[in-house]
Amino acid sequence: MSKVYIVGAGPGDKELITLKGLRAIKEADVILYDRLINNELLDYAKEDCELIFCGKKPRLHGLIQEEIHRLLVQYAKQGKVVTRLKGGDPFIFGRGGEEGQVLKAENIPFEIVPGITSGISAAAYAGIPLTHRGVSGSVSFINASNPDNRSEEEWEHIVKGVDTLCFYMGVKHFPRTVQYLINAGLKPDTPVAMIHWGTFAHQKTIVGTLADIEGKMSEISNPSMIVIGEVVNLHKELQWFEQIAAEQLN
Repeated sequence: MSKVYIVGAGPGDKELITLKGLRAIKEADVILYDRLINNELLDYAKEDCELIFCGKKPRLHGLIQEEIHRLLVQYAKQGKVVTRLKGGDPFIFGRGGEEGQVLKAENIPFEIVPGITSGISAAAYAGIPLTHRGVSGSVSFINASNPDNRSEEEWEHIVKGVDTLCFYMGVKHFPRTVQYLINAGLKPDTPVAMIHWGTFAHQKTIVGTLADIEGKMSEISNPSMIVIGEVVNLHKELQWFEQIAAEQLN
């Protein structure tokens, strides 16, 4: 019986995938997988499973989204079990909702398998709790791929609405984002962390403030998670992963 699993593979550390997500990989006849998954997860697929790369890089897409939709429908209508394997969580900037809508319109049964999104996991592996008693009681996940698309009122709402800000897809235009945040009322000395390849063995974290982080950005590139707020100050005390990873690599 055909079915499509829309699976969040987690942020990179292969052990962070859920048991249900792993089962969906093992059962699949076809796997359509993204760039940011840990490719070692594909080792759990059946020998005759067809693997299709659909990854997208900034300004360089693999399969466009409409083609991914077409393939999901095509393989499912052939009676196959299809696993759509996404980095992070499929419903947080993962376009899993769009894929589900297409499958629903075609009367194809599907399941959503949540994954750990990078906003939570990269911060945790950098020793940054997004909420912390007495420091932060709220957090927001924000698409920062095009900061110019937001009005001044929207930026003011972002700044005043929550304690911790997590920006996805924000490295390229981050200097512009910083300016919008400061203009909206965030103090220039607000702590910032940029976490590159979060939860992978080569994870790298840089910290600074809104005022000086641009001068440190040459050390990283995409993909990176950006965390802004007072909780970033806990990084120095709680960082744990990068030292362990470095020792293992050596």
